[in-house]
Amino acid sequence: MNVNTQDKIATGIFYLIAGIITIILGGILLFILIKGINGISLNFLISEPENMKSGGGIGPQLFNSFYLLILTMIITIPLGVGGGIYMSEFAKDNWFTNFARLVIEVLSSLPSIVVGLFGLLVLVQNMKLGFSMLAGAITLTIFNLPLMVRITEQSLQRISAKQKEGSLAMGVTHWDTIVHIMIPMALPSITTGIILAAGRVFGEAAALMYTAGMSAPPLTKDNILNPFRSAETLAVHIWKVNAEGLAPDSAQIVASASLVLVIGVLLFNIISRVIGKKLQQKFTGQ
Repeated sequence: MNVNTQDKIATGIFYLIAGIITIILGGILLFILIKGINGISLNFLISEPENMKSGGGIGPQLFNSFYLLILTMIITIPLGVGGGIYMSEFAKDNWFTNFARLVIEVLSSLPSIVVGLFGLLVLVQNMKLGFSMLAGAITLTIFNLPLMVRITEQSLQRISAKQKEGSLAMGVTHWDTIVHIMIPMALPSITTGIILAAGRVFGEAAALMYTAGMSAPPLTKDNILNPFRSAETLAVHIWKVNAEGLAPDSAQIVASASLVLVIGVLLFNIISRVIGKKLQQKFTGQ
């Protein structure tokens, strides 16, 4: 078998794998769309569950999901990017650095239920935060921090050493080189890390049941932005409605809420990539 034949076979296999993955993903999305589209309405999206006779309505849960995402990203992005910069540019290669990388790897592999129990014991009970959005955001930060640190570190290390050395040779400080040269070039990879972390926030349920709570009090102008109130997110709501099965149309509620959740994740991914691309063009001109 010659080299060209081997190349064609390998290429065909990879195309086949990509096709299978695309079909599986498309099938899942199509299934959710077919099952959930009939229950989607403006009233379903903005109403509270108790305001609909059928038990539907995901208004508070939908708002809580986006608000919790914002709170979590406000904490996660600075800590994760800062940790990645330190590990890539400032940390020396010694036992402490190796131990820190080991801790990061261990944290990234912890089950979400374990992180949730940690948040329950430390944040909810010992630190007296109670079941609150803040407790949930901090718990999800612990959950996502290893991912952000690792992606930031690897994206900075992939930048050509010549570009960094050229900047330093012109008299630019190390910090200015990081801020104005390296981070803009690593922005696409960092944006990918943010999207992955955000997706875990949207879809997480186990950790939030123990920290953010499983109830969604009516939203008012006095409590809507209060990070210390309990907040049932959309993912938790889906699990709760499906597990209890008390609503007369629980199956339709779960299907429609799942569709809204998927659409929310897709929209956030698209918007994040557009913003990341614009920022990269602004900083690098590429």
